[in-house]
Order: sequence, then structure tokens, then C-alpha cells
Amino acid sequence: MIIAGLHFAAPWAFALSVPLLGWLLWRRRRRPPALLHARAGLLAAGPQRGRWTARVLIVLRVVALASLVLALARPRTGARTETLRGDGISMVIALDISSSMLAEDFQPDNRLAVAKETAKEFIASRETDQVGVVAFAGEALTQVPLTLDYPVLLAAIDQLQPGQLEDGTAIGTALMTATNRLRDAPGRSRVVILLTDGENNRGSIDPRTAAQAAAALGIRVHTVGIGSEGVAPVPVGRSVFGLRYENRPVRIDEVLLEDVARATGGQYQRARDADGLRRTYQQIDALERAPMREARLVRYTDWHLWPLGVALLVLLAELAVLWRRGPLP
Repeated sequence: MIIAGLHFAAPWAFALSVPLLGWLLWRRRRRPPALLHARAGLLAAGPQRGRWTARVLIVLRVVALASLVLALARPRTGARTETLRGDGISMVIALDISSSMLAEDFQPDNRLAVAKETAKEFIASRETDQVGVVAFAGEALTQVPLTLDYPVLLAAIDQLQPGQLEDGTAIGTALMTATNRLRDAPGRSRVVILLTDGENNRGSIDPRTAAQAAAALGIRVHTVGIGSEGVAPVPVGRSVFGLRYENRPVRIDEVLLEDVARATGGQYQRARDADGLRRTYQQIDALERAPMREARLVRYTDWHLWPLGVALLVLLAELAVLWRRGPLP
């Protein structure tokens, strides 16, 4: 129910106003006469003051009851269901969080820090795209299913850290997990962005088989190899001073990542720095888009405490009048 821009969550409360008002009038007429000595002060003050006080009390009671009914109806503003129409992509970002992503060849940050930051920049620029996040190492886990709630996505990416999953690189498992998230997604453009810095060495699902399954569902996979050329300082253990690093060769199975992308109509890119990752995300924006329609609920602003406060103040005012003037019929 909407009146003058206000939405009422419980409009049935207005039906209470009629019996309450009737009860108040009935009580006023049926109340037994007060004893003479109880009204002695009012009679001594004169008939006009007694009538004025009685009328004020009636008005205060009506206002109190009306305010209580309004509070029960729960008035609120700002709530509406919007239907967003636009060119949207349904996509899942599959991010490698294995320990090798702590390699510090993306100075001044490590690979994971740069990958998280560029992913957040990409998500923050979305408007009508549904985005999900899959984290993987030796296993894969859906961090956030497809959603338009971008603040939730940004917070989830911030929390990703190595050690949350069994270590290793299960590319096939990650791709299959992301594909399952997109299986029933709306629109024609469904995309997986898979970022990794290693070789497939965990999981029971072959990445090429997972790519064929994605292609059969019309899902395009873009793969990104993260890491510089040659060697990079990689954490190999801990000491009393923190992580211990060793320079080790950078091994990325680029042939595999190219095959996965090609099988689904996607692209493979090697990102050697943050700019390389940003260029990859820019290319996603150039994908063919399909019209999408998604309902979004905007939160209500409740106002029921205001009429409730008015009712309490009016009741206090009535008590003050009764205390000063004495009881009335």
C-alpha cells in the first residue's frame, strides 16, 4: 500500500482505527459520573476550564491512537524493485591462490596481490554484469556465486590468501567448478577468466576435458598465465624472520592454457605485470553482449519509530494534564 510516497508494510493496521475510535467514544459516554469531591477543584475553577481540559484530553487520546495505528502500519520509504536492462555478461573469475602466487616478480607486490587488485578494478567498473569468484589451488571452491552485489565480490577477493586450500594447481577442477556456476546463467555471453601461474598437477579432471564441457555449454574461457620470464623469488618455507624465498624457474604450461582457450573460442594471454592483466580485462569488455534483465531490491527506510515516539509523547502529555487538573469523566 502506497500513500503520498510512503509504503506501508502492514496496511491492515489501519482497519484497527475504526474499532479503537468507537471504543474511545463508547467509553467516554458510558463512563460513570465522578464523585463530587473528585471534581471539586475543577468546579471551583469554573465550568470553562473543566470543558477545556476534557476537550484537550479527548484530542490527545485520538492523536495517540492514530499515531499507534500509523506505527503498526510500518511506514517506510525508498523501497522499490528496479528492473535493470542492459548488455550484460555472466562471468566467473577463477583465481589461483596456490603458494607460488606469492612469488615477488611483480614488484613491489607479489603475483596474488596484483591479481586481486586488478580483478577488483575490473569488478568495480561493472554495471549490469553478473560476476562470480572461484578460488583454486590443489582444489577449487566457489567463493561467491553469480551476483550483481559488487561490494560482496570485492570483500571476498580481499580475503583470498594462500593456505586456504590444499596447495597445488588443479586447473581442470577450477574450470569445471566455474563452468557449473555458469551452466544456467542468463544471456548468451558466458565467460570464465582463469588466472594461474603454474602447471596442472592436482585434481582428477583433465583441463582439456573441462574445456570441451565448457564449449559444449557455449561458455568461453579466457586463460591468463601470470608470471615473468626466467626465474622469480618463490616462498619455500618459513624462518624466524618470516617467509624464506629462493629464486626458481617460472613454469607456466602455456600450451595447455592456449589449448583450453582455443577449444572454447577464448584467448590466452601472458601477463608479466599489472598492465598485462588490465589489458586482459579490457578485452573482455569487447565481447559480444546479450540483453539481460535482472531485478534488484532497494532497501527500505523505516519510519515507524517516529509515530511511535509521537504516541508516547502524547500519552505523557495526557498524564501531565491529568496530574495537574485531576481526573475527568
